[in-house]
Amino acid sequence: MVKSILSVVLALMFTVSMQAQEGQGAQIPSVKIKNVSGALVNTAEFGTTEKPVIISFWATWCKPCIQELQTYHALYPEWQEKYGVSLVAVSIDDARNASKVAPFIKSRTWTYDVLLDINQEFKRAMNVNNVPHTFVVQNGKVVFSHSAYSSGDEEELEELLKKLTGKQ
Repeated sequence: MVKSILSVVLALMFTVSMQAQEGQGAQIPSVKIKNVSGALVNTAEFGTTEKPVIISFWATWCKPCIQELQTYHALYPEWQEKYGVSLVAVSIDDARNASKVAPFIKSRTWTYDVLLDINQEFKRAMNVNNVPHTFVVQNGKVVFSHSAYSSGDEEELEELLKKLTGKQ
């Protein structure tokens, strides 16, 4: 009995570990979604160069998402200058709430790209279960994936950017 329970626990731990690493090294899927201006964007074009791209999935109703993106907003000009990074915030607000996104970002003066994943196709393609969820992409591959947000996560992200770009 104890052996079978232990086997189940170990199998579950292995599965969770594999799922956490699953996105690492994966190609960005090709999904066409709109930016807040209504232009179509192909997600496969994100991070196809040496310059890292941060992709942050969020929603207007998600307090930790807003906290994370406000923190990124404060750091973004410095990160652009130091590391040449780009930031893409992907709203998963549904069709009922999508009209709130443009005024929402305008009121916060966010200067990075914001996309609308109204049907959540890109979210599903990237295996995002909860928001906020942040990815870093470089040379067309996912090099970092992190779910949730706690104050200080931006420091870990900046350390990664230093490592990826070789810049201090």
